[in-house]
Amino acid sequence: MTNAASTEDSEEQGQGNTAAPSRLARRLGTGDAVIIGLGSMIGAGVFAAVGPAAAAAGSGLLIGLAIAASVAYCNATSSAQLAALYPESGGTYVYGRKQLGESWGYLAGWAFVVGKLASCAAIALTFGAYVEPSIARYLAVSAVVALTVVNLFGVQKTALLTRAIVFTVLTALGVITLAALFGGQADAGRLNPVDENGGIYGILQAGGLLFFAFAGYARIATLGEEVRDAERTIPRAIPLALGITLAVYAIVTATALLAVGPATLAAADAPLAEAVRAGRFSEMVPLVRIGAAVATLGVLLSLIAGVSRTMFAMSSDGHLPRALATVHPKRKIPHRAEIMVGIIVVLVVLAGDIREAIGFSSFGVLIYYGIANASAFTLPPGQRRWPRWLAAAGVAGCAILAVTLPWESVVAGAGVIAVGMLVYAVRYRAGFRPARE
Repeated sequence: MTNAASTEDSEEQGQGNTAAPSRLARRLGTGDAVIIGLGSMIGAGVFAAVGPAAAAAGSGLLIGLAIAASVAYCNATSSAQLAALYPESGGTYVYGRKQLGESWGYLAGWAFVVGKLASCAAIALTFGAYVEPSIARYLAVSAVVALTVVNLFGVQKTALLTRAIVFTVLTALGVITLAALFGGQADAGRLNPVDENGGIYGILQAGGLLFFAFAGYARIATLGEEVRDAERTIPRAIPLALGITLAVYAIVTATALLAVGPATLAAADAPLAEAVRAGRFSEMVPLVRIGAAVATLGVLLSLIAGVSRTMFAMSSDGHLPRALATVHPKRKIPHRAEIMVGIIVVLVVLAGDIREAIGFSSFGVLIYYGIANASAFTLPPGQRRWPRWLAAAGVAGCAILAVTLPWESVVAGAGVIAVGMLVYAVRYRAGFRPARE
């Protein structure tokens, strides 16, 4: 971009007067935003969600992946056009409030925070399980603490480290794919979606579980106050990051199915490791573990940044403790919110389970994106960049995937969402009204 960062830090961003002056430093360009989105998505589904999804869908796993990607695309177009209008930290918490009303914005923010806190824990535990299963929780806690510290040094440091992580993971996935594909055990018959599939319900459930892997582009929208020229940068970055991720996921998932089939993937704690181990290049299994470790660190790094920004926005309005809305005077980051996210994730890691956390996270994030789509549906023609029917399809898709998740995840997720809304209703009746800066 041609404008100096110092100028953009002080100028109001967005269309007309829709966006408030940025409280955080605008330092990220399109490339940085795409990298942060990729760092939030690349690897998460392959290393954490493919096993549970294969158990649900069987040989229909790729159909489930296509469904998840389709819903994610609807969500991405809605998020992109809303982020261009409202380039503020908070994502759909802001969009829902401004387009649908205060309670809808709060619901989106609450669903995002609780869902993504669970996601952080699941990713951290996946990191520990791949590095050394016997001490997985201790390694997960160490990763959360270390990456929280990295985020505290500022968003530019986050983008720089994420760039190195994405490059490393893509290289590892390329080598792993070749090893599994040419290991001598690939069978094209394993891609037949009518053999041993989990039926429509199972395929939809797999789509909901795999959606966990595509939700990372929300990191780009939640960094709205730290992106230069946000009304152009964000609509470009979100679809680009999603498209790259889908291509990588499709190649890797298809290769894993060819190599070992859905039953082996479903039973394995490390599906890609099994796909490589089954062939003549089994000596490359350690590379799988290295790739998984780096991928999960990249996702966790961006997740902590994204959740803290939504927490920062909600705290600024008084929905969460206002102390969390403090901005560091030099680094211009919500440092207290980031520290709080780190503390909560550590506690969840010490008590959580990977597969349950994935389902719980997917439920919360699907609600969040359902509200994003509903918000985009209300946009007038002059502010809409994509057809209105995409937003309507996104609402329907989010609802279907949410209710077809494992019932334990649906019950737990609905319960936590209900508690949050009950607290909001009680405070509202008692006279609480959000403060706007």
